[in-house]
Amino acid sequence: MKNLGYILLVLVVLISCQKQKKAPAVVVPETIEEVKEPPTIKEFGYNLNDFTVVRDTVRPGDSFGAILDSHGISRAKVFEISNKIKDTFNVARITAGKAYTVLKSKDTTEKAQVFVYQNGLIDYTVVDFRDSITARKSAKPVKIVERVASGIIESNLSQTFDDMDLSFLVAYKMADIYAWTIDFTRLQAGDLFKVVYTEKYINDTIPAGIGEIKASYFEHRSKPIYAFRFEDDSINGTSDYFDQEANNLRRAFLRAPVQFSRISSRYNLKRRIKYYGNKIRPHRGTDFAAPIGTPIMATADGTVTKSERRGGNGKYVKIRHNATYETQYLHMSKRAVKVGEFVRQGEVIGYIGMTGNTSGPHVCYRFWKNGREVDPFKEDLPASKPLQDSLRPAFYKHIEPLKTRLDSIIFKPKQEIL
Repeated sequence: MKNLGYILLVLVVLISCQKQKKAPAVVVPETIEEVKEPPTIKEFGYNLNDFTVVRDTVRPGDSFGAILDSHGISRAKVFEISNKIKDTFNVARITAGKAYTVLKSKDTTEKAQVFVYQNGLIDYTVVDFRDSITARKSAKPVKIVERVASGIIESNLSQTFDDMDLSFLVAYKMADIYAWTIDFTRLQAGDLFKVVYTEKYINDTIPAGIGEIKASYFEHRSKPIYAFRFEDDSINGTSDYFDQEANNLRRAFLRAPVQFSRISSRYNLKRRIKYYGNKIRPHRGTDFAAPIGTPIMATADGTVTKSERRGGNGKYVKIRHNATYETQYLHMSKRAVKVGEFVRQGEVIGYIGMTGNTSGPHVCYRFWKNGREVDPFKEDLPASKPLQDSLRPAFYKHIEPLKTRLDSIIFKPKQEIL
C-alpha cells in the first residue's frame, strides 16, 4: 500500500508539471554591424571618394607633359590634350612652386583622368580627359571677413604694420590710395592711421589674401585725409577712392612704380659720371632702388607695346597709355606681361633686377609726353575723372556709416586685429 501511495504521488506531481506553462525561450537578436560609408569629400567639383588622389607641386624643370607622362599618359595623348585646351589653359605657362592635383581611377590601372592646376590660393584650372577633353577655370568658395586696424607711425608705414603683425599688403594698398596726397617716403613719427578692410579665407580658416580697403583715415603732419571706396562706373563695375568731399584722391598716374622705394637717381640732363671721365651723360629717367624681386607696377592704365631684353636696358616693359603719354620700366629681373596686353594702374608688370647696364638693383622709370622723355615729377599730370554730380547723393549716403565707424576707432600702437 505504501508503494502504491508513493507511485500515485509521483504521478500527481508529473501531471501537475505538465499542466504548467513552459517559460518562453529567450531570443538573443543577431548583432548586425552597420557599415558606414566614408564621408563625402568634394573638391574642384568632384567627389574625391571616387578617385585615387595625388597631390604634388610643380618642380623646377617640370612641364605639363612630363607630369602627365609620370602618371601614365602617352605623349600623343598629352599633345591632343594640350591642343584641345589651349584657349582655356596655356600648358607652357605652368610655374614651379604651384600646387597641382591628379585624380586617378580607383581600379588596378590607376589611370590618370583629371588634372587640376592651382593658379593661386583661390583660382584653379581643371583639365578633364576621361571621355572627351574639357578644361574650365574656377575658384574655391571664399569667405570675406571685415577687419579694422589703427596705429601710430614710429618709423615708416610698413615697419609699423610689421610691428603690429598686420599684413604689409594693407600698407601697400594704403600707400597706393594716398600716392598723390601723401609722400610715404617722408612720413613723420606721430602720423596716425585708421583703416577698415576685408580679408579673404578659404574653408573659413586658410588666409587667402587681402580683399579691399573700404575706408581709411590718415593724419599726416596734422592734416587729416579720409578715403572711401565707391563704385563710380556701374557699367564697367569700377571703383575709385574719394575723400569726404567727393574729391578723387588719385591721379591718372601713380607717383612711383615701386612701393616704399627710394629715389637713387633723378631725371637729370646735365648729370656727370666720374666713370666716364666726369663727362655729361644725360639721365632721362628716375631710378627707384629696391631689393631684387620687388614688384614693379604700371603707373597708369595702358597697352604693353614692348616687353623684351635689349642692350643696356636689360629686360624692360614699355606701355602706351594714350595719344600723349608712354612709360618705360628698365633693368627687370623678370617681365610679367606680354606685348598687346592691357594693364591697369597698379598691376604688377615685372620685378626689380639688375639686367643691362646697372650697378645695383633698381628700376629706371622713363616717362614720355608727346614722344619726348620728360621728368614726371615736374609735369602737371592729369587727375582722375571726378565723381559725377548725379552720383554724389549716393556717395554721401554710402560713406556716412563708414565715416562713423572710422571716427569711433581709437588709436592704439601695436594694436591687434579686431
